[in-house]
Amino acid sequence: MPLIYGEGRVKAFERLQRELHGFPARIIGAKPARNVHWMVPRKVNSFFTGRSELVDRIRSAFRFDQATQTEEQKRFVITGIGGQGKSEVCLKVANLMREDFWGVFWVDIDRHSTAKNGFVTIAKALGSSGESIDDSLQALASTKRRWLLVLDNADDPDFDYAVYIPPGTRGAVIITSRIPECSQYSTRGSEALEGLDLQHSIQLLLKAAKVPEASWLSCERQAQDIVRLLGSHTLALIQAGAYIAGGFCRLDQYPRKYQQQRKRLLKHHPKHQQARYLHVYATFEASVAVLHNAVEETGNDALDLLAIMSVLHFSVFPFRAFGDAWTSARRVLQMKDTETSKIDALRQWHVFRLPELIGVQEEEWDDYRLKRASNLLASLSLVITSLRSDNLDGLSMHPLAHAWAKDRLEEEQQERAWVCAGCLLSLLRGHSETWQVYEKELRPHVQSYLSPATQVMFSYAPQKFILPVVLQCGWMLNDMREDVGLECLLQGIYGELQITPSQPSREHLRIWDLAARNLGCIGNSGQAAALLGHVVRVQETTLAETSPDRLASQHALASAYLDNGQTKEAVILLEHVVKIQMITLKETHPNRLASQHELARTYQANGQTREAIALLEYVVKTKETTPAESTLVETTLPEIHPSQLASQHILAGAYLDNGQTKEALVLLERVVKIRETTLAETHPS
Repeated sequence: MPLIYGEGRVKAFERLQRELHGFPARIIGAKPARNVHWMVPRKVNSFFTGRSELVDRIRSAFRFDQATQTEEQKRFVITGIGGQGKSEVCLKVANLMREDFWGVFWVDIDRHSTAKNGFVTIAKALGSSGESIDDSLQALASTKRRWLLVLDNADDPDFDYAVYIPPGTRGAVIITSRIPECSQYSTRGSEALEGLDLQHSIQLLLKAAKVPEASWLSCERQAQDIVRLLGSHTLALIQAGAYIAGGFCRLDQYPRKYQQQRKRLLKHHPKHQQARYLHVYATFEASVAVLHNAVEETGNDALDLLAIMSVLHFSVFPFRAFGDAWTSARRVLQMKDTETSKIDALRQWHVFRLPELIGVQEEEWDDYRLKRASNLLASLSLVITSLRSDNLDGLSMHPLAHAWAKDRLEEEQQERAWVCAGCLLSLLRGHSETWQVYEKELRPHVQSYLSPATQVMFSYAPQKFILPVVLQCGWMLNDMREDVGLECLLQGIYGELQITPSQPSREHLRIWDLAARNLGCIGNSGQAAALLGHVVRVQETTLAETSPDRLASQHALASAYLDNGQTKEAVILLEHVVKIQMITLKETHPNRLASQHELARTYQANGQTREAIALLEYVVKTKETTPAESTLVETTLPEIHPSQLASQHILAGAYLDNGQTKEALVLLERVVKIRETTLAETHPS
């Protein structure tokens, strides 16, 4: 440093000290500048676990290096669901880098008023007399010393948070947000924070539960159960640990306690906790204010969508389901009263229970309101939008966000949400192609929806409206071969209606039809044939020979005959059904193809192998050129369609019986490979 004429040694030394005080270390390993301003709200949580890779990445991005210095401000953005530890990561980084910065500042920008207070405090600390946010930003931008600014809780999707970033190229900024789009503010990287990995989650839980480290290994399996139950959510694990440490239950008892008293447990928090949100539910409630403050229609649509999701499972629910339900709803609105007189028929009442965002009164399907509502929920990290290559774009939720979404509803709101979701699922069933192709994904939603006791379901609305929904769900269980679940549901229906299959009444034929199929699936083929025989005899006196309902029941009865060893009766009845359908239905109609498939299966059982092969080859070939049923997606029947796979499976068996081993193996390998990706492991097929 050159001396200034007349300055003197003492003043020169003082000038050198001042320059060094604000000048960053240029040599790796040199001692950084002394920290003067430390404006951080709290200490790092003593339970802080993991995240070392992220912390190191941020430190590396902010570390001064003369060789790689660029003319831009260093900004890093952390996004993710509330309670995952975004702020804790910032606290950890700030503490580790404290002596790297002359000033470390923290501003909560959740509200404009708190943001202003925080920035004015910074301005005063920097010696500025300004009373505005801009004054503080200019004061930071003007200093030549190194500073770090944490902008915490940038959670409003409609706000431009660039107004809180100091201008110029100096300084380092960390922004935390629930909004994925906030990553646009980064210049040195961003991180979508998810749950801790399994091992770190277990460590966090056991620390919070005050389990001695020497006992961790013996507790690992019990801890794993809790971690999976809570979806590795950081704050929830700390709460669970605090509950256990408080002596309210043992580690192994927590999962059961959670099922019984979920809401209480997720609101329990450690004493003296200094985090912004004391419990998990508070992190989600903070987002509801944004929904209420949003544009009225969009905010209401988002709340309606959130209520529906709370009734279903937290796994991916396809966007396509809403469009398919709209198509079925439009069909119902055009039906005559005679077409909606069956006990399982959906009526206008069901259509008008759908959320307004579906737009059942519109002449064309428009997903604009659906996408807008889902985007708003996703921007608040309340739902997760999934864009997949297999056409299953949809919405899912973190398990705890899902639990909160349900628990936040009052009893009357929960009832409305259940009815609404049931009408959606029931109308969706009209698109069997959607159900069959995406059975594996839709299964948990049906199971979650049917979790209330049958008696409770029927308390939500008049019986004449609830019964069609419950029966439609029953047919879904039958389609998915949830045989035990369907048997339980039917027992509940019998009790509610005070009926019994041992004395089948004429007015409940659709229930007996469903019950008979369930009996056949659980191995009671004799009882199934007897009950279906009753259904068919009644229909023969009330329905025309060409009635689709009558033909469907005869088809089911023939299948029961086949399973009961009455092969000849099955052949006679199915040949009759196929003969009529060949006159009344198109060659590619799924009902006609299904009957031909079953007839071929019956031929094979009756030793008519050549007839079975000829008919199955025809069915498989026809299905390859059959249009998909959805009016929204015009494609041929996909190769993964269960109906096509079933026919190929039976054809392979017929090839084996006919000595065509090579053809059989090729076909069977293909069927098995596809089914492994489309059906649940427990599915009988």
